[in-house]
Amino acid sequence: MSNKGSSGDTSEAGKLSLTQHPLRTAILGEVHARPFAPLATPKRVLHFGFLTDESRAKDARRNLEAFCAEHGTATPQPSDKHFRIAFGTTSLRWEQHSEFTTYTWEISADDNDPPFTPAATGLLSKLQQLPPPGSLLVAIDLHLLPQQEPAIAIERYFDRPSLAIAENADGKATYATDFRVDSEGFVRILVLDRGLDRERAGALVQRLLEVETYRTLALLALPEAQRLSPQIARIERRLAEVTNEMRKANDLANNHHLLDELTDLAADLEAGAAASVYRFGATRAYDEIMRQRLQTIGERKTPGISTWTSFLARRMAPAMRTCATTESRQAALSLKLSRAADLLRTRVNVELEKQNQDLLKSMNDRTRMQLRLQTTVEGLSVAAITYYVVSLFGYLAKALHEAHLVVYDPAYMTAAFIPIAAFAIWWTVRRIRKHHITHDD
Repeated sequence: MSNKGSSGDTSEAGKLSLTQHPLRTAILGEVHARPFAPLATPKRVLHFGFLTDESRAKDARRNLEAFCAEHGTATPQPSDKHFRIAFGTTSLRWEQHSEFTTYTWEISADDNDPPFTPAATGLLSKLQQLPPPGSLLVAIDLHLLPQQEPAIAIERYFDRPSLAIAENADGKATYATDFRVDSEGFVRILVLDRGLDRERAGALVQRLLEVETYRTLALLALPEAQRLSPQIARIERRLAEVTNEMRKANDLANNHHLLDELTDLAADLEAGAAASVYRFGATRAYDEIMRQRLQTIGERKTPGISTWTSFLARRMAPAMRTCATTESRQAALSLKLSRAADLLRTRVNVELEKQNQDLLKSMNDRTRMQLRLQTTVEGLSVAAITYYVVSLFGYLAKALHEAHLVVYDPAYMTAAFIPIAAFAIWWTVRRIRKHHITHDD
């Protein structure tokens, strides 16, 4: 009885009354993001990917909301990153990512239609299209058909040297592509169903679309790496030359010039690295996602033809290595420039300290000379002032003698006054100098 009452209390309590973290709902919902949509065979899927910055992404969302309102369907919530709407026999799946937005049109097809018939552009003309939110990067024409007897000759629809064919893990589907753009601007993917249920068909199609999408996005860094390679090579050569010149530069002016040049080289390198750091990081992430999708599919090899995994590993590995090498060269070169600049800066500081020592020594010599000159001038000044004081005293002595106020000869009185005046003036000058020295200290 007690167990029954306990369960009843729980049902009455409803939701947890505990304070939840504000991000709990978003975190728990992330594992359910972008679920696989069931697909019934046959189906024609047209998938588009557009590069979108923040402004264009907002425009894409507004256009989708207007499209939904026009067709009388629900509109996506502001937090939604994916949305699916169906109208008639056609459905649209919209997804928004950090730097691109995808539109996937799912169109009913006929079992008897040959692969990629009718033409993809003809299907697009019948659809009410959304305005493109940015520059087109991905365009895929995927045709999901049942396996027929006699078997469809896959090779006739693709370029044989670039053809990649594989089966999924349980062998219930075969999929093929040549990763080339056809005359209508699409990369074709053909999927032959040999017993897939709707859920597995939807999962396989979505993973194949993601493989091609992320493959294309991963290669965006290759032109950037090719653009930066000549600049990096130029900086590497100049760094070697500057390092060699450092061994010969002994004066401060040359060291300053070399330090300025190293600073300019470092600025050029860091500008390129700052512009490419996001692109190289995104490429690593896209390449990893593509590999994970292929691993999840669990490819089985078709005799005589490469699987998607082996084909992409062989064709994309050089591009990925080029990007990784360019990024590592940037990092290594930045470290070398920093070390060379530190060495030059140390040399410049040592030269400056040496110059400062020489300057202080020269200032000490000049101060000593000034002191000697000052002592000489003081002696001359004492003599000059004594001369003037004694002259004045002589006039006074003559006046007093002529006035019969003193009986001594003025000449004797003046002569007697000379040592007294000289000593008094010397003592006064010395007293003033000591006062100044004490005040400065």
